Amino acid sequence: MSYDNTLKYWVEKFPEAFAQWLLNASPTEELEILKTELSIEPIRADGVMFLRVTNRILHLEFQTSPQSDPPIPRRMLNYWFRLYNQYECEIEQVVIFLKPTTSPSVFVDEFRKQNTYHRYRVIRIWELEPELFLDTPALLPLAVLAKTEQPRNLLTQIAQKLDTIEDKYLQRNISGCIQILAGINFQKALIKTYFREELMKESVIYQEIVQEVKEEDRLDKASLIARQIKCFIGDIHPKLENRIQELSLKQLDDLGIALFDFKKEEDLVNWLDTLELS
Repeated sequence: MSYDNTLKYWVEKFPEAFAQWLLNASPTEELEILKTELSIEPIRADGVMFLRVTNRILHLEFQTSPQSDPPIPRRMLNYWFRLYNQYECEIEQVVIFLKPTTSPSVFVDEFRKQNTYHRYRVIRIWELEPELFLDTPALLPLAVLAKTEQPRNLLTQIAQKLDTIEDKYLQRNISGCIQILAGINFQKALIKTYFREELMKESVIYQEIVQEVKEEDRLDKASLIARQIKCFIGDIHPKLENRIQELSLKQLDDLGIALFDFKKEEDLVNWLDTLELS
C-alpha cells in the first residue's frame, strides 16, 4: 500500500474529520463515500477519494510524487466533468501533495487550454503548521508531514498526543498510520525512537499492507509460472491463465514443479482439474 493509498484508507475511516478540515463541514452533516470508479471509460488513480457532504462533493487526491500520467490538471478536469455529469452539484477538488519538493508541478492549481479553464485547490502539506492536526486524533497522522524546523520536537508532540488516546484500538490504528506516513520524511531508526513498532504491527492498516504485499507476491508468481508453462507447451487458453491466477501460493509452488512434466495444454488442464477435485 502506497503512502497516498494509505491516506485514502484513512479518509474512508474518518471522513468527518477531513470534511470538517477541508470544507468546514458541520459534524452533523450527512456524509457518503462515493465509488472511486466513475462511469464512461473508468479512470483510476492512487489515493483518490470522493465524499458527498450534504449537497457537495469533496474530491481528494493524495499525491506522493508530482509526476502523473495523465498530468494532474487534466485528471482533475476529467474527474470534475464526470462527477458533475453524474451528480450535478457543487464539487470541491483538493490535491494534497505529501512529500516536500520544489517541483513546479506542485504549484499548479489549474487546467487552461484555449477556451477551457478549470481550477482546483492545492495543499502542500509540508507548508502547514502541525497544530492544525495535533488536536484532532483522526488527523494526527498528517502532523508528521507538516511544517517543522525541529523534527524531534514535532515527533515528541505527536507521540504525546498519541499517548492521550484512551481507546487502544484507535490508538493502534493511528500509530500505524503515523509510522507509515512518517517514512516520507524520517528515517526508520528515528521513527522507532518515538513510536512503538508493535503498535504499528497490531494496527488494521498495517495488516492490510501485509495482505496486499502477499497478494502482489502471489500474482507475480502466478504470472511467472504461466510464462514458464508457455515455454514448455506454447500458448495456452486465456481461461487457463485465469485459473492459474486464482491459485494459492502453495498450489503455485506445486504447479511450478509439475509443469516440467507437461507436454501439451491437456496436461495442464488435467492437473488443474485434479486440483479442484482434491
